Amino acid sequence: MDGDFRTSFVREPSAVKHHPALVLNADYRPLSYYPLSLWPWQEAVKAAYLDRVDIVAEYDQVVRSPTTEIKIPSVVVLKDYVKPQKRVAFTRFNLFLRDEFSCQYCGAKGDLTFDHVVPRASGGVTSWENVVASCSRCNLRKGSKSLRQIGMHLRKPPRQPTAEQLRNTGRKFPPNYLHDSWVDYLYWDAELDA
Repeated sequence: MDGDFRTSFVREPSAVKHHPALVLNADYRPLSYYPLSLWPWQEAVKAAYLDRVDIVAEYDQVVRSPTTEIKIPSVVVLKDYVKPQKRVAFTRFNLFLRDEFSCQYCGAKGDLTFDHVVPRASGGVTSWENVVASCSRCNLRKGSKSLRQIGMHLRKPPRQPTAEQLRNTGRKFPPNYLHDSWVDYLYWDAELDA
């Protein structure tokens, strides 16, 4: 009997590790859409125990301690509002997100790098307004030439995005897995079709 208990106890943690909790700000919007604001179930349970979040949806599975049993949270809401960040960091990921993970010359997806529109050799700087996502093929074709010299065109002019613009773009790229209990909270601020 001890062997059966130990086997089920050892198996349970791996079974529940796949139950992330969607984290919503106090206004019931996700902290971020891309990447989606998720916590491991352990963090969600701990935050609920410390009274930092309210649990608004749960999985059917439970976790137990010697004295307590709790359903695993699937959606939690922060009790204190976290002000969204206004400044957008200039990172490779944010650049790719701004350009919707597609080459700004040909529109290809995947195998992306970044390219200086005005080449650094010609005095171009590394900034939001001069760097775009580019596939390797277009990047090699352009090299250190100007767009005019090579006859290439940008799909849209590069601009520094606002935090809100990046959040909205991120909503176009949902993760591979969305639990049914999350859907109402992910798109509730989207406009309804007439």
